[in-house]
Amino acid sequence: MSSSSRSRVEDVYEAQNDQRLDELHSKIRTLRGVTSDIHDDVERQNFMLDETGDRFSSFASTLKQTSRRAGQAFGIGTGSLKPWRIALFILGAFLAFWLGSKLLTWWWWTPSSPPTSNT
Repeated sequence: MSSSSRSRVEDVYEAQNDQRLDELHSKIRTLRGVTSDIHDDVERQNFMLDETGDRFSSFASTLKQTSRRAGQAFGIGTGSLKPWRIALFILGAFLAFWLGSKLLTWWWWTPSSPPTSNT
């Protein structure tokens, strides 16, 4: 092989190497972009998970306070209404509804006219 043909072959190989190197750089840029997108997505998801965790913590504390207040109202725990008070409230509500129904019946009651005979 002559030196000119050898240099031509080396130039072809050099051109092929440069082309493949450019393709490799292009793939690396694409991979870097995908990696950056994945990182951004993970950061957004972590933020959303933190925010969700904060909301659940807030909900848990609100639920705990509500449970404590309900316990106090129904006589479960210290400083709460006694069961006999709850029974009196229920009895009073029943009597109020019963009395209200009797008053409404009396208020709207109209005497029926006596039956007439056709003889």
